Amino acid sequence: MTRDMPVPIDVTLMNRTASALFIVFVALVVGAVLGWAWRHPLFAISHIAVTGEITHSTAMTLRTHVVPQLSGTFFTMDLARTRLAFEAAPWVRQAVVHRAFPNQLNVQLQEHQAAAYWGAESESKLVNNFGEVFEANVGEVEQEALPRLSGPEGQAAQVLTMYQTLQSQFKPAALALDQFELNGHGGWRARLNTDALIEFGGGSPAEVLARTQQFLQTLTQVTARYGRTPQALETADLRHQDGYAIRLRGVTTLVLDSSKK
Repeated sequence: MTRDMPVPIDVTLMNRTASALFIVFVALVVGAVLGWAWRHPLFAISHIAVTGEITHSTAMTLRTHVVPQLSGTFFTMDLARTRLAFEAAPWVRQAVVHRAFPNQLNVQLQEHQAAAYWGAESESKLVNNFGEVFEANVGEVEQEALPRLSGPEGQAAQVLTMYQTLQSQFKPAALALDQFELNGHGGWRARLNTDALIEFGGGSPAEVLARTQQFLQTLTQVTARYGRTPQALETADLRHQDGYAIRLRGVTTLVLDSSKK
């Protein structure tokens, strides 16, 4: 009968030490290889492939605004920071960035679709179709006759929604809202394409819409009484509880006293 002899402690320690040294050696080799790869010019980003429905984000624009902010190689580039650099470029709403081995970035861009100008004419702000305010060169806007919207900060989406709701009501009368504003007191005001000024007043969207519909349903009849069309409208005030007040070009309700000359 044989017995397994216990391994001397010094042999056990030697084996463990050898194993530990081997692991350290492998780690050093791997680290050296990775360090070489991270620094090697082969993995430096040398090509950026941009896709998406883009019309304003030209190669020159991206080279000017984005490329100077990029740093690192295929292994070290911070993709989150890179994404933010692309989204800071004019007209870019959203960017999705991926690495492509060994030295390429694939970038998919979504541009802002301008729905309206925002704020004063001296500002370079626009509103996209999501109701988000962004800054860009307004001279690059391709759509014709965009409206100008304005309102308190953070209310652009609400203003755009109300504009779209009311604009659809005016369209059958061949009228359009060129300017539309929400003031600090919650009142709505518009300037039409005929230069007429409309005061809608405040209240819930449903209340404003109801007043507008009542106004437009009777506007043609009212203007016809004076031999005019809705295009002759100069001002309209819908803030009255049981009706509205209007002024027409070339029409006056002032009665002159013939005895006073």
